[in-house]
Amino acid sequence: MNTINQVAAHGPQGFFSKEATIAKPGFSRWMVPPAALAVHLCIGQAYAFSVFNAPMTKVIGITQSAPDDWSLTTLGWIFSLAIVFLGLSAAFAGKWLEKVGPRRTMFTAACRFGGGFLVSALGVYLHQIALLYLGYGVIGGIGLGLGVLYFISMTIGALAIRIPPKDWKPAGWTPLTTANKMITKNHVHIDQALKTPQFYLLWLVLNVTAGIGVLGQASVMIQESFKSSITAGAAAGFVGLLSLFNMGGRFVWASASDWIGRKNTYFVFFVLGAVPYFLVPQLAGAGNIALFVLAYGIILSMYGGGFSTIPAYFAGMFGTAFVGGIHGRLLTAWAAAGIAGPVLVNYVRAFQVAHGVTGVDAYTMDAAHHGGAARHRIDLQSARHARAREASHEPVGSGR
Repeated sequence: MNTINQVAAHGPQGFFSKEATIAKPGFSRWMVPPAALAVHLCIGQAYAFSVFNAPMTKVIGITQSAPDDWSLTTLGWIFSLAIVFLGLSAAFAGKWLEKVGPRRTMFTAACRFGGGFLVSALGVYLHQIALLYLGYGVIGGIGLGLGVLYFISMTIGALAIRIPPKDWKPAGWTPLTTANKMITKNHVHIDQALKTPQFYLLWLVLNVTAGIGVLGQASVMIQESFKSSITAGAAAGFVGLLSLFNMGGRFVWASASDWIGRKNTYFVFFVLGAVPYFLVPQLAGAGNIALFVLAYGIILSMYGGGFSTIPAYFAGMFGTAFVGGIHGRLLTAWAAAGIAGPVLVNYVRAFQVAHGVTGVDAYTMDAAHHGGAARHRIDLQSARHARAREASHEPVGSGR
């Protein structure tokens, strides 16, 4: 009834306006996380896409791949395109989001994501890979009958979201009085932030090629690494467990960064993160499933932690006024990783298999590459820290 009254008060367009989402006095901030969760529980479905890889290589053959069935390398592009368009849309729609507010943005996302499911379902039914690329990759879903459920959940989130009024501060909050050279007091505009070296160094630091590569092929990878032990159902459980590590890492590592600092948190990611990649082939070769799963769990916890920590990193560096739009531009790093990660894993595996390498050995080159990449980003993080100076934190309007 309250929603109906709001529609009547604001009109069909005003209801989705930014002004209509400004929280009234007494609004509980604890209502915002469930609204965001209603959306992220849906779009997080992308992380489980690898579960569909193996079955979709047997759509025609049913029990085994037929000549006209899709190959893993062909299917791998579905996930890559989804991540690419996620990153690009976040980058190019950043200013639009700041202008129209979260409700219209979230509802638009729900329409596109839900519609993508239906297009993708048609692609599977007609066995047209182009429709899967369009539906899941470009429009944003892979439905198979679930599109309506996601649409409803995301719409509820869009209706529930609120933003604080201008100059709002929590009751009892007092600003820090001690200066920190890594935290600016100014607010840097989106366009100005793109002119700083810090933005591009953080872009390279956040490039999550390794984590995306694992997520895009997790189900098939564990089945091929432990052929006699892991069933398709167990592999799906592995994917679900990785999602829990991904989610848990966002809480744990973001909280840890409040204590040890953003820079030190990323150093931990890159130093500790390289170790599991180098260990994974040995663990699989020894048949140790538990440690294999734990190693990838640690990797995915840091993948999630990287995403949850970077907004605060940006807020400290560029101020809070435009951090949403700046963060959207940074997600082009995710888009690039969406191509590099899954493509690297899929094509290196295909090359290895074509040359007689099977099982876990087909993924050895990938693990070594990702471990080396993590070590390389330590140097990028050092360079970023060396360039981080308050002089680059220009106030809004400067240089424009």
